[in-house]
Amino acid sequence: MKISVIGAGNVGATCAQRVAEKELANEVVLVDIIDGVPQGKGLDMWESAPVEGFDTRIIGTNGYEETKDSSVVIITAGLARKPGMSRDDLRDSNAGIVKGISEQVAKYSPNAKVILVTNPLDVMTYVAFKTTGFKPQNVFGQAGVLDTARYRTFLSMELGISVRDIQAMVLGGHGDDMVPLLSYTTVSGIPITQLVPQERLDEIVDRTRKGGGEIVKYLKTGSAYYAPSAAAVEMAEAVVRDKKRLLPCSAWLTGEFGIKDTYAGVPVILGKDGVEKIVEIELSNNEKAMLNASANSVKENIAQLNI
Repeated sequence: MKISVIGAGNVGATCAQRVAEKELANEVVLVDIIDGVPQGKGLDMWESAPVEGFDTRIIGTNGYEETKDSSVVIITAGLARKPGMSRDDLRDSNAGIVKGISEQVAKYSPNAKVILVTNPLDVMTYVAFKTTGFKPQNVFGQAGVLDTARYRTFLSMELGISVRDIQAMVLGGHGDDMVPLLSYTTVSGIPITQLVPQERLDEIVDRTRKGGGEIVKYLKTGSAYYAPSAAAVEMAEAVVRDKKRLLPCSAWLTGEFGIKDTYAGVPVILGKDGVEKIVEIELSNNEKAMLNASANSVKENIAQLNI
């Protein structure tokens, strides 16, 4: 089992470390265009193995030959947001980067499952899908897991209880019009509306939508990477260990939820065959309208691609 991580920046390097520590593969290949960076970070990670107690080999490289026959490829490479930028501002620059990477993935690992992390997430997932020519169930994006984690974190802060007792799901595109589902948000089965006033829920939903931007404002010269890497690796684990996890992921839609020919965050079953099923759940009229609006926004961005 081999997992390749493309991009040795903060997100990619943290992904590689998490994959190694969880021993999700015999070998992790960390790829980056900057000479010495993936090699140095890879060696540093490998030297942590005796302390952390894992036997996964970590290889850093500037090429793709070492990624040959990867079971999973996690693409994190691309420009990060700066304060004041939206995810969509990165579209054209990152599309070219993801296109080039996807060509190499298709060449060296034609049977891989590809997990996108690069922003704007849903649009970049489309770029990888079209460029690789892979089946749509083999190319998917991680945003829903990340957005849901942020949502659950903010609810935990509000209620002062464990995040483990909060069940929730965030759908739609990975942008400011994402759709946290209040109707499916519970605390050990108790509807969230019985525990948090609507006014506060509205504020928490708004904070969730702007969660990435909040971190960018703090960091000033970078964007989030601990939570995004954790989300991507949770998805990779579902695939390599055939967990059959029900997770919100950016998946190719062909009419589900009334949405067609675009990527958007929806509930899916993730297992060894990638997106094994899209789970259509009942939504309120308001949630349906927001999900469709979010998907249409992704479609509009895809239509403006210059690749």
